Amino acid sequence: MGFLTAHSIAQAVVLLSLVAALGLALGNLRILRVNLGIAGVLFSGILFGHFGITLPQETLEFLREFGLILFVYTIGLQVGPGFVDSLKRQGLRLNLLAAAIVLLGAAAAVLISRVCGMDLAAAVGVYSGAVTNTPSLAAAQQALKDAASLPPEAALRPGLGYAVAYPFGILGTILAMILLRVFLRIDTAQESREDAQRQKPSLANMSVRVENKNLDGIPLRDIPALESLSVRVSRVLHEGAVRAARPDQVLRLGDVLLAVGAKPHLSEFALIVGGPADVDLKSLPSRVTSRRVVVTHKDVLGTPLENLALEERFNVTLTRAWRADIELLVSPDFVLHFGDTVLAVGEDEDLKKVASLLGNAPAQLNHPQLIPVFLGIALGVLLGQVPIHLPGVPAPVKLGLAGGPLVMAILLSRLRQLGPLSWYMPISANFMLREFGIILFLACVGLRSGDRFVQTLMQGEGLRWMACGAIITFVPLMIVGAFARLRSRLDYFTLCGLLAGSMTDPPALSFANALAPSNAVSAAYAAVYPLVMILRVLSAQLIVFLSL
Repeated sequence: MGFLTAHSIAQAVVLLSLVAALGLALGNLRILRVNLGIAGVLFSGILFGHFGITLPQETLEFLREFGLILFVYTIGLQVGPGFVDSLKRQGLRLNLLAAAIVLLGAAAAVLISRVCGMDLAAAVGVYSGAVTNTPSLAAAQQALKDAASLPPEAALRPGLGYAVAYPFGILGTILAMILLRVFLRIDTAQESREDAQRQKPSLANMSVRVENKNLDGIPLRDIPALESLSVRVSRVLHEGAVRAARPDQVLRLGDVLLAVGAKPHLSEFALIVGGPADVDLKSLPSRVTSRRVVVTHKDVLGTPLENLALEERFNVTLTRAWRADIELLVSPDFVLHFGDTVLAVGEDEDLKKVASLLGNAPAQLNHPQLIPVFLGIALGVLLGQVPIHLPGVPAPVKLGLAGGPLVMAILLSRLRQLGPLSWYMPISANFMLREFGIILFLACVGLRSGDRFVQTLMQGEGLRWMACGAIITFVPLMIVGAFARLRSRLDYFTLCGLLAGSMTDPPALSFANALAPSNAVSAAYAAVYPLVMILRVLSAQLIVFLSL
């Protein structure tokens, strides 16, 4: 026991490892078919902290924030490639729902503080803990400091209220997810199947016969609407022989084209060219075949396909690409990024030449580049420190140590490549860093609040604070969650991401991600997080200013 209480580097490593191991084991225990998951680490930390086994405050502060940075940064890298598409489809709706949760929580905090007779300093601390948002606590403390009418000892009460309300703030979001699933009779297995169906490739093949007399004798590249419809032709059946499609291939009536694109676009393309053909060009005997090639050669990274001229040089056509599990149609201006997988169509010897040009070394994907990781984290932290001045708000708002790295990771994952630097990260490496980060974060939160947790609860004021915090956490989530499901018809995994994001609650996000292999949770979380972070900071300040 003496070793665990004497501060040293060895003690810190052993203590964090024990907290993590015990917490993960606790999280795996099922009670009434429900387990705590990653949140078990929080209670493990509280247990050790209660018995005085902890770390210096400066160490806990650093490890907590560093763990949070790792977690949100890897989440940003994961959702970044599909973030813009997700935002276009349902970004406004999700952000309106998240804003409603924030406003309901702030209103509940003001109402409860007045009904229960809670002083302002404690109320704003309970609010920040109930919504698990540390930047809002910092903003509230600064606002209280600027309020000369408050006594100096009031500065201590927000931190205590935060510590008491925080544990249920984390668990309350998870509990809301579980209760919404139970009360609304949501079948997660069915939801998972439907989500997988939505994630299936949207591209299709269609054999099209050339029947339009206006196309007789013109090269393939001159087919009207070929580019505007985003359709690629991979094979051509010409004079009884199947060959790889070339831009200068001269078409004749009766030729059959194998086109690739979205189904509605393929139907329009067929109307222009002639009509569908009941011929499977891929099954006909020929020297033309297809191969998936992984882009790993540094000389082609960031290069548009038209600059490589693969059709002219190698008689090979690229039709599709997969980037971060998202299927994309290849076009002449398609830019190659590290880790892209492309589908190449051509003869075997030509395909080997293209594979050599593009790299095709999958083993390189298992070795992430570490310079972009650390550079991205540094840029994200710096972005989080940039003050954002909003009209009518006395103090500037910052994205902070969580919001900055998240936004930067989304931007960099969209950029993907900058000179020799690639922000590609293998899924296994992303998952490892993500879980390591959230475990560090929860362990430190538990260790830091464990020594005061039981003592505060045993006092009458502490129990009242916790009950008020539970209402602030739980009621807005259940009201908006039920509305989002019943009226907005939000699928369950997107709903879970919305709830976790609206509470800026990484453990709840990790819990929801464990329910099923879906990007919908993280995408929704990332879509609402920036706005919610700003609103949480503003709402804490407004609670102070409006209550004085």
